[in-house]
Order: sequence, then structure tokens, then C-alpha cells
Amino acid sequence: MIRIAPVLPASLALVVALVAASCATAPDTSGPEAGRMRVEGTITSIDTQPWAYDGNAIVQLDVSGRGAVRVELPARWNLCKAEPVDVQALAVGMRVQAVGQATGEGGVVVCQDAADRLAPLQ
Repeated sequence: MIRIAPVLPASLALVVALVAASCATAPDTSGPEAGRMRVEGTITSIDTQPWAYDGNAIVQLDVSGRGAVRVELPARWNLCKAEPVDVQALAVGMRVQAVGQATGEGGVVVCQDAADRLAPLQ
């Protein structure tokens, strides 16, 4: 008859519990925490004043079901992979789509990827 040491079943149970816990706490790769964000909304304000000191311009959107979302446009487009946004073509009340890097505050920065954009909806 083969005897199993009492430590083996306990060790196996511990391994199973650790694997289950690590799966339960895995980050959500589908939301803003994953780093990418896409929203559609109506422009409520456009502030390009921060560009005067190399800051990000802020285009505020009203997004249905989400509220206010800040879309940041960098002053130095030459450091971005995204195409520059034609801010002069934007206006308060216009419906737009923003795609970019999610910020910790629930906003989005249009810069880091060639697919990033802030563009009017057709």
C-alpha cells in the first residue's frame, strides 16, 4: 500500500488557492486601466492656453453615461506618434470621437499611438 505524506494534499490545496487568487485579482485589460480609451461626446469647452507653457490643451467632452471627460492635446506634436489635431476645426457643441491613452483621472491623452485622434463624427 502506498502512503501519501499528509503535507502533499495540504501543499496542493495551497497551490490551487494561490492560483485562484491570482486569477481573481488579474487586471482588467478591457477598460481604461488597460491604457487605451475611446469615447464619443459633445465638446463643452476648448482650452488651448496651456500650450503657451508647453502644457496640454484641454478639450472637455460631455459623454453620455459617463459625464465630463478631459481630452488632452500635447503642445509638442513632434514628440507624438498621433497626427496633430486641427483644433481650429473644432467647436463647442460639435460631436467628436477621442481615442488615446487613458489618464488616471478618467481622461484621455491623444499622442502615444498612430491611431490616437480627436475627430468630428460624421
